Amino acid sequence: MEISTTEIKHNIGFVTLLLAMIAGYCDTVTFVSADSIFSAHVTGNFIVFAYQIVKGSDVNAWIKLLTFPVFILAVIAGGRIAYKVTNHYTILFWEGFLLLLSGIVVGILNYTGFFTSWMMYAVVMVTVFAMGLQNAFGKLYAKETHGPTTMMTGNVTQASLDFGNLIRNGFKDPDSLVSLKKQLITILGFLVGCFLGAFAGKQLGLVTLVAPGLAMIICYLYHRKN
Repeated sequence: MEISTTEIKHNIGFVTLLLAMIAGYCDTVTFVSADSIFSAHVTGNFIVFAYQIVKGSDVNAWIKLLTFPVFILAVIAGGRIAYKVTNHYTILFWEGFLLLLSGIVVGILNYTGFFTSWMMYAVVMVTVFAMGLQNAFGKLYAKETHGPTTMMTGNVTQASLDFGNLIRNGFKDPDSLVSLKKQLITILGFLVGCFLGAFAGKQLGLVTLVAPGLAMIICYLYHRKN
């Protein structure tokens, strides 16, 4: 069945929104529930690490540096997956699987009373790996989204440039308007995900990683059939 251009555009918008929300959600959940560790924007952990070392407030601050090699390995793994499969969304399936598994493991360990701080760090690293896969997806299949979904600095920069162009041209620049709408989908999606992640992380903790995991797997199943 032939898919119209409009349907393709709507699909890209939906995938962009979903991925941005999941990234914002996971980034905030791990920050709130797991020793202030960013799982999506891993370079932010350098700042937290440096602050905690200078302050001398956390003997486990060095663990934040582990997010960087874990992230790199995840991106490499994403490249390997892309090389072996034809369905682009297979990478997102594995992302969803890891997030779902992490949430389930946390739930079981919490229930049995065996959820220690080291297990918490292990779950966070798995989440970082999942976010690394999402970053790989965004780089390998740039046309599948409106832009980066895990780091908003570039999107905010582009949105600002587009808005400036619109002001200069009396809001009559169609290309800038279209681009601005795309950036807003990503930025607002990430922001909504952050709020949801902050609430879920504060109330229930890392077990709520089940939610984005399920969402990602459903996204994969939908695109496998279409």
